[in-house]
Amino acid sequence: MATFDVSLSDIEAARARIAGLVRRTPAFESADVSALLGRRTILKFEALQIAGSFKVRGVFNKVMGLTEEQRARGLVTVSGGNHAIALAKVAGTLGIDALVLMPKVTPRFNIDLTEKYGGRVELCEDAAEAFAKAEAYGRAGMLFVHPYDDPAIIAGHGTVGLEFIDDFPDLTHVFMSIGGGGFIAGSAAALKSKSPALTIYGVETTGAETMTLALKAGAPVTIRATSLARTLGAPFVTDRTLEAARTFVERILVVDDKPVVEDLVWLLQTEKVLCEPAAACVLTAARGVAETLPADAVVGLVLCGSNVALDDLTGWRQQFAI
Repeated sequence: MATFDVSLSDIEAARARIAGLVRRTPAFESADVSALLGRRTILKFEALQIAGSFKVRGVFNKVMGLTEEQRARGLVTVSGGNHAIALAKVAGTLGIDALVLMPKVTPRFNIDLTEKYGGRVELCEDAAEAFAKAEAYGRAGMLFVHPYDDPAIIAGHGTVGLEFIDDFPDLTHVFMSIGGGGFIAGSAAALKSKSPALTIYGVETTGAETMTLALKAGAPVTIRATSLARTLGAPFVTDRTLEAARTFVERILVVDDKPVVEDLVWLLQTEKVLCEPAAACVLTAARGVAETLPADAVVGLVLCGSNVALDDLTGWRQQFAI
């Protein structure tokens, strides 16, 4: 069985390395969400991060640790979502060539953002073809930056957890979404290292239950995601992120798309923050279990990203009659 190889010291080193390159996003107690859940609730607004999600933390940590020779080779990655946008932003900021391989179903919004930040986009039939091409580009000389199965990426993502527990050391239950598992792996490692009694809930959406299926199978499995929470639609988790889930996550909650969109709209109207479905789903999951938590629980919700097109939001509201 794999062992999880990202430590608290790795995450603390990442925080020092990326300081000044990313935003230290705010965390606030929300009276409205606390009232909704019936438990004191703190929101971590990672939706306000540069390039619209936590992903720049991992990419900056990875790239700042590269040699000049490695940077000069150019970067290649696979992503139809926030990792693509983040890699393009970081590479554009540092003057590095970046090629992003995207499935053809990638939303135009994400393609446009990736290209706006300076990334070159190559469309592939699906994620499987994209990963195969990325490995080929890697053999040809480019540096493949995996979207989530990389200790440096995971350590960078873990800085979200460090900030959250530093700001609110009395957190008792934290909800985070899961795509490929790199985000929850790093942040949960940080949170549990600082506060071992804290309970971590992972959240997936119906049609993107990559980690749930892997835990059930005892090994990574490949899926074709159907959820509208596209940034949770990783084709597989990895041995590394699976072991992190086994080690740190109490339970994974799976929620349906419709209530996620309802909560996305509610958060926009109530908290004045735009969340993508992959972020709003943590509120949906928390609503489902809040009454089972201790009355004195301090709930933390990490709102991980905001890269959603308003046209998509309009379409979902029509689809679900919201």
